[in-house]
Amino acid sequence: MKQLTRLDISDILHGCAVLGTGGGGELSEGFRYIEAAFAEGKTFTLVDIDKVPAGENLCTPYMLGALTPISAEEEQEYAALPRASGIPMLAAYERLKALTGDDYYGTICCELGGSNTAISFYLAAMTDGYIIDADPAGRAVPEITHSTYYFNGLPAAPIVTANEFGECFICENVADDQRAERVVRALAMVSRNDIAAIDHALPVEQLRGAVIPGTISKALSVGQAIRFAAQEQRDIADAIADCAGGYVAFRGNVSQFHFETKDGFTLGTIDIQGHSQYQGSTYSIDVKNENMAARLNDVVDVTIPDLICVLDLDNNVPVTNPHHKVGANLAVVILPAPKEFTGEKGLSVFGPAYAGIDQAYECAVSKHFAQLK
Repeated sequence: MKQLTRLDISDILHGCAVLGTGGGGELSEGFRYIEAAFAEGKTFTLVDIDKVPAGENLCTPYMLGALTPISAEEEQEYAALPRASGIPMLAAYERLKALTGDDYYGTICCELGGSNTAISFYLAAMTDGYIIDADPAGRAVPEITHSTYYFNGLPAAPIVTANEFGECFICENVADDQRAERVVRALAMVSRNDIAAIDHALPVEQLRGAVIPGTISKALSVGQAIRFAAQEQRDIADAIADCAGGYVAFRGNVSQFHFETKDGFTLGTIDIQGHSQYQGSTYSIDVKNENMAARLNDVVDVTIPDLICVLDLDNNVPVTNPHHKVGANLAVVILPAPKEFTGEKGLSVFGPAYAGIDQAYECAVSKHFAQLK
């Protein structure tokens, strides 16, 4: 077990924001949750899933919704609703306990990201539980089905959700994660595009082998690489690539971008005009909450499940969608997908076809290093 310091958590969340490939929520929101728990005198303890005692139950908390703001008309509609005084995630947790009659040893993050990792840390701390050093994605992903839970056929239900209006929804007898995605997404869309949810509340015996171990520790290493590089005035893109086994694919300035909310997701594109050795070339990234595919001079260069990570080199921070600025000085780092996502099942739900690209998946990192030989 490892008790996490503020610095550890800062490094983890920065690493998660890189591995979140533009999604997974905002760092600022994540830090608000962390500081709220520290203010209550809570601690954050990380534990390997193999060290969880037999018979203990774990659960997976997360926030689900779009990243872009809702319209002024929708805001006016929601303004008429009452607001709950408490934190929706804590309300969902208490309702889950009442429903199942179980206690929970700790939490597993649903994905890696600035706030979705933090909300899981927050719930573990506030309930005097443990943070499990694992997750079912190894990155951030748009849908509930994009997880090793789904690949292993684990049931999501019962799913307990709560929103800022004090409404709580319990979803039972949900057929599978595909149906869970549709149901919870619909609830988020009527909850100001932001809902707290807890699912996969299961004994640890069912969860071992069905998650990717060590992902929080990996995020810690990536975050430390960013911090050390920034302190030593080294390039953070090179540092991240070296730390996580990837490469720098492009450097340039944002020329234009566009984002919109559709069906509960943030969709968009980011265009980057190259500079230095990339002068004269363009790099374009397609977004569905996360960065889905990248094109070099209009030719597909990288697709999911590989990680397309965008970094602000002037401020030494990862960039999350939709927070781009024209002229921003960026680097794009490509990291290898978790192996769990490169098999037949993983690619069937989170491969090039999901990104609207009609071609077979090719590991960009392997291709890059093969070309260097």
